[in-house]
Amino acid sequence: MDLFPAIDLRAGEAVRLRQGDFDREVRYGDPVALAARFADGGARWIHVVDLDAARTGIPHERATLARIVERVGRRRDGPDVRVQAGGGIRTEDDVADVLAMGVARVVLGTAALEDPALATRCARRWPGQVAVGVDYSGAGIATGQARAQGWEVGAALSIPALLERWSREPVGAVIATSIARDGMLEGPDVVGMAALLALTPLPVLASGGVGTLEDLRALAALSVEATGVAGLLHKLAGVIVGKALVEERFSVEEAVAACAVSV
Repeated sequence: MDLFPAIDLRAGEAVRLRQGDFDREVRYGDPVALAARFADGGARWIHVVDLDAARTGIPHERATLARIVERVGRRRDGPDVRVQAGGGIRTEDDVADVLAMGVARVVLGTAALEDPALATRCARRWPGQVAVGVDYSGAGIATGQARAQGWEVGAALSIPALLERWSREPVGAVIATSIARDGMLEGPDVVGMAALLALTPLPVLASGGVGTLEDLRALAALSVEATGVAGLLHKLAGVIVGKALVEERFSVEEAVAACAVSV
């Protein structure tokens, strides 16, 4: 399971929100320096989100994103780090522009939920370089509602219906965020992640709630029988961790080691 340290951007700074609430924001300073710290700690991916763009569809942080890609993607003192970026990416042209900046994988959130066919076209045009965000409210994946536009609007299609639509497409990852747990440090939705793994054969990244190394170990050990393939276990491809790393509740090195645990 890969570790994806998260950097949320707003007004040129790294910030964190609690449960996606823009009125509950904490600022953490220079996002480029933060990205460099994550890379120096051994992370091979960094997950970046333009928060205001996620809400409005208008890019706010492309210049900052470019600086992050330049800093960690062309390192002189260690391996290059890949950047996964989302927030406000609504069209094929947006995807093309962000990939042209050197971003390794683009996340379609609102666009994928409101126009699943767009996500399909982009995945086919850029195999493996497009992820879909399934951010959900409610008790779990099977009953929860996916949320769009900065988590302010519910999606029309159910999560299972969306996943079925993309199940045979070259989607790079499904990123599932438990909104209720995001930024709360109270533990991930392990039950929900197991349900998601059972719904789709696509690579899955878990997000929301990680507060301890034990949380990471629990996610790394999670496995269910792969959809349609008897005997093959489907495990999480990665986990996105924000606040716990930003606030140094554990180090990137410790997190990478915990993500390597398996049973």
